[in-house]
Amino acid sequence: MLINHDTRCALDIVVALLNTDTGDGGGEADALVDVGALQGFVDEHGISGLEALCRSDVAAVRAVRNDLSAVFAAADDRAAAERLNAIVAAAGTTPQLTDHDGYEWHVHYFAPGASVAEHLAADGGMALAFLVVAGERERLRRCEAPDCGRAFVDYSRNRSRRYCSSRTCGNRLHVAAYRARQREAAAGGAALTSR
Repeated sequence: MLINHDTRCALDIVVALLNTDTGDGGGEADALVDVGALQGFVDEHGISGLEALCRSDVAAVRAVRNDLSAVFAAADDRAAAERLNAIVAAAGTTPQLTDHDGYEWHVHYFAPGASVAEHLAADGGMALAFLVVAGERERLRRCEAPDCGRAFVDYSRNRSRRYCSSRTCGNRLHVAAYRARQREAAAGGAALTSR
């Protein structure tokens, strides 16, 4: 699958945004707690061209996060497309070519003067839409580790990635399975010797 640099950056920001909600979606363990946290997210991901952030931006970004999360959870392409159409329409998508901040020419989908929520909805929504158009929506995943559920995009060639990180969740589950097999083997050996 060929994904251009801008689309991949937008997808990575969508994933990072979804993973700011570390609870059950109800906000109990939400990393976007205030304007400072949102500013930190904006700075970390190099989101430029924004006015000063305020409390209403936090609520608006959380709402966009919920909308984008619904695309990951969509039952099929049609449901994902309906969600994405609503997201990009609400964001007032206005494609423009730009070469700001030393970057080569690329497309911004948000309108000039857009809020941070509109920016995330427009660029993120369009990046997700490109995956749907390419028949690659199944690459939008949630970690299969029982206690995780973090979002990720499976960029692997064979679409086989199951965990948000092979170093953490994947490795932890593989080690747990190995230890369970070792306990089983030890218990089976002990049962044979007691006969």
